[in-house]
Amino acid sequence: MSGRARMAVCAAAATLMASCALLPLVDPATWFLQAAVLLVIQTAVGAAARRVPLARPLTVAAQSVVTLLLLTLVFAREQAPAGLIPGPEAFGRFADLLQQGTDDVSRYAIPAPLSDGIRLLLIGGVLLIGLAVDALAVTFRNAAPAGLPLLALYSVAAGLSDGAADWLWFLIAAVGYLTMLLAESRERLSQWGRVFGGTPRTPGGEPGAVAPVRTGRRIGAVALGAALVVPLALPAMNGGLLDGAGTGVGAGTGGGGTISAVNPLVSLRDSLNVDEDRQVLSLRTETSNLSNLYLRIVSLDDFDGTTWKPSRRDIVGVPDEFPTPQGLGPDVRRAEVRTRIAASDGYAQDWLPMPYPPSRVDIEGNWRYEPLGMTLVGDHGQNTRGVQYTVTSLDVQPTARQLADAPAPPPALRREFTEVPDSLPSVVSRTAREVTDGAANPYEQAVRLQEYFALNGGFEYDTEVDVGSGSQGIARFLRDKQGFCVHFSFAMASMARTLGIPARVAVGFAPGTPQADGTVSVGLRDAHAWPELYFEGVGWTRFEPTPNRGTTPTYTVPEIPGSSLPELPEQSRPTAEAPSAEPSASSSCSAQQKRLQECGAALPVDLGGTDDEGRPWWQTAAWVALGVAAVALLLLPMLWRLRRRSVRLASPLHAPSGAARVPTPRGRDRGEGRTDGIEVEALPGEAERRAAEVAAGHTLAVWRELTDTAWDYGILPDDALTPRRAAARIVRLGQLDEAAAGAVHRVAGSVEQVLFAPRAQAATGLAAEVRTVRTALRSRAGRRTRMRAVLAPRSARRALWDVTDRWTAVRARWAGRWAALLRRPSGQQTG
Repeated sequence: MSGRARMAVCAAAATLMASCALLPLVDPATWFLQAAVLLVIQTAVGAAARRVPLARPLTVAAQSVVTLLLLTLVFAREQAPAGLIPGPEAFGRFADLLQQGTDDVSRYAIPAPLSDGIRLLLIGGVLLIGLAVDALAVTFRNAAPAGLPLLALYSVAAGLSDGAADWLWFLIAAVGYLTMLLAESRERLSQWGRVFGGTPRTPGGEPGAVAPVRTGRRIGAVALGAALVVPLALPAMNGGLLDGAGTGVGAGTGGGGTISAVNPLVSLRDSLNVDEDRQVLSLRTETSNLSNLYLRIVSLDDFDGTTWKPSRRDIVGVPDEFPTPQGLGPDVRRAEVRTRIAASDGYAQDWLPMPYPPSRVDIEGNWRYEPLGMTLVGDHGQNTRGVQYTVTSLDVQPTARQLADAPAPPPALRREFTEVPDSLPSVVSRTAREVTDGAANPYEQAVRLQEYFALNGGFEYDTEVDVGSGSQGIARFLRDKQGFCVHFSFAMASMARTLGIPARVAVGFAPGTPQADGTVSVGLRDAHAWPELYFEGVGWTRFEPTPNRGTTPTYTVPEIPGSSLPELPEQSRPTAEAPSAEPSASSSCSAQQKRLQECGAALPVDLGGTDDEGRPWWQTAAWVALGVAAVALLLLPMLWRLRRRSVRLASPLHAPSGAARVPTPRGRDRGEGRTDGIEVEALPGEAERRAAEVAAGHTLAVWRELTDTAWDYGILPDDALTPRRAAARIVRLGQLDEAAAGAVHRVAGSVEQVLFAPRAQAATGLAAEVRTVRTALRSRAGRRTRMRAVLAPRSARRALWDVTDRWTAVRARWAGRWAALLRRPSGQQTG
């Protein structure tokens, strides 16, 4: 194995060793095997390109193209022609998967399930780092900077993990990097390590490692020891967004069959579809009205057009007394309620479920407070598993009149919480305007939106509905009118924002079930999501658009004439016969798919395609053109080889030599410069010299064609041999008969005449001799060799050499021009 090949193997191994740090983040770890296989292919392509050899930029480009094709084959083959060639649909699939992976990373605790989005992030990241390492260490022959992408890969993994085995992954990555350095330059390592150099080996003693190897070992030992030991002696650093976070805010374990998701929205659908409802919280409260006792976990206020998620905000220590909720005025009636809550041992959530708005929380453990959402989040791996706490909250009781008379919200709040992305379909805002047409104020608009979803819009509650994924999700939900609480809350909050009403989505639990002992049991099927709209003077206010779920707030029965909102039951809980408890008839989603959220995203989303419209003609034409281009690309070596053979074997009369020729009829023999059956008039002076050059050039081109033909059939050219010895080698390896052997030697003799004779006499019929040799080689070759000689000829490698040579020449020419410009005098004249 050559030195560069060993270097490529070491670079790939170093990338895989650094990638081991990602193993604890996802379960199962089958992605690692896929990444290893694809990385091996990527490395092999780089080795082949360097062996050609290609120019360095072309080598990196070839690896990049092959990497894109591999990712298309693995992740977007259904959207790509032939399952391999990426197009607009394939790139759209990549964008959707990357968005899904980014959302999953922010939602799931470690270890996260291996969804398609996370798998693309992992495998694509490893291939990208592998490409950078291979390019730096092997293609550009500078292994030291290749440690930067390896460090980036390790740092990402270390930043997401819980830190329990970070030293082990660092050790593995460092060993891979040092091995790559040692493979690149033993001499450099020996120069680095003179301080650590040992005594020379004594004559006759046991042979030990050579100096560079011993030095590399010592450098590795010292560097790793310093990296592992020195940080222990450094003072800890605090501060920043997650001040004192240690292992990270919300670092759940995810084990033991518990509900452990960084964003509780992910577990909500699975909770609603469990076969057996399981108690997760038990509470005892002072209030007698349980209909308003929603346990809020977190608010989702960042809407990107695909999903809602929590914004990243500053967190602080838990205060003894919480401030008055934002926007709540003194005229609104309120009552203080104390609630004692106990979480089961099987419920591990990073956010703390509490009645909203809380004014005081008594709890033990490592918890942090987010002021804007008035939520508590676990720190240093703290979660709700088995905790007991007491919450003092406010039961805010606004009237419909107070909400209707609410003044405009502050401009900054309105700007932040009414923002909608450009990707939101226009049907959302159009439907919102149609539903609220004639409403006198934002409150009436909000009530009409609630009525539209809960009463008169024809919507059905179904936790098993599959509405696809993509930017058209809300539009699909508004059309199909089937979904569960997430769909209803997302749609109403989005529509409210288009009307200029500040809105967000809350996730938590609907009121639980009273027990005989006076407690209230909250189970998995009580998981719920609802919209919160902001009204100045009242603050963030709950609405309930989901039919057959939760309770309808009393303040949404407006004190204005003409309201169509009837009196609803105070509480409506799902039962075993409700759509949420039994799978629909059309459902074919397995439990594993539900866990990975493959049956339908939490947000009703769609791929954005049309249902009944045909594909436009221009799109079909574009795909046909792309297919033709792909076929042409595959046939390019064959086409180039056919063209090159035609040019080489053509009559010298058609060669672009610029020499003047006067052809004479075949058969006339004037004894002057006859070439390949075409006699050339003896011309005086310069014309005669040019004609001789044309004949010589044609002879050499025919010889090149003969050697390339032999190469196509497996006989590698050897330019170090004389034409006579090269001809003998072709005859021997090709096992040619007497006629073909004579043709080879005649061409070789003509080449020797051109190269060495004082007055060259070009032979005739050379093109026919080459065709004779080609026929003989073809007759003795197997079917596979014959097919390869036509479809993928080995000698087509010369085309790549030509491109590399031209690139080098262009670069040298431009470098010379720039050097000339830099050396140009300034124009100053001297006396």
